[in-house]
Amino acid sequence: MGYWLFKSEPDAFSIDDLAAAQTEPWDGIRNYQARNFLRDEVKVGDLVFIYHSSCKHVGIAGLAEVVKAGYPDDSQFDPESKYYDPKASPDNPRWYRVDVGFKQKFAQILPLSAIKQMPDIQQLGLVKKGHRLSIMPVDEKEFARLLAACQADGASASAEV
Repeated sequence: MGYWLFKSEPDAFSIDDLAAAQTEPWDGIRNYQARNFLRDEVKVGDLVFIYHSSCKHVGIAGLAEVVKAGYPDDSQFDPESKYYDPKASPDNPRWYRVDVGFKQKFAQILPLSAIKQMPDIQQLGLVKKGHRLSIMPVDEKEFARLLAACQADGASASAEV
């Protein structure tokens, strides 16, 4: 099993949106390294932290599970989409997505400031200078530590892991 952190701006798509939909494609990724993760490494059953960024309360907001492995992101073929890529074609897709299923919304967001203060969180891209990927792997031990911190502030708002 793999462990990941997916960033999203909550005004575009939040943990609450995922909770309402239950399953949703994670699309619109337009960074090659993040694309490679989605296409080649993210697998069904992997656990994913949903991280709210570019907002008032930045941090880990909930948990999802990958329910469909990487497949071409159809928005790249749609000229009306803000994610349209004229260099992509169905025969030669450039961008990929996965489907994620809702698992849990945490009672409180685990803020980036708290994550940065955890001495045992050293590998996570969030704590490294200049690391701005929207999709990033999380070390298994660091995932367990972060999950424990997310769940330490009381009962989760919904389903247990």
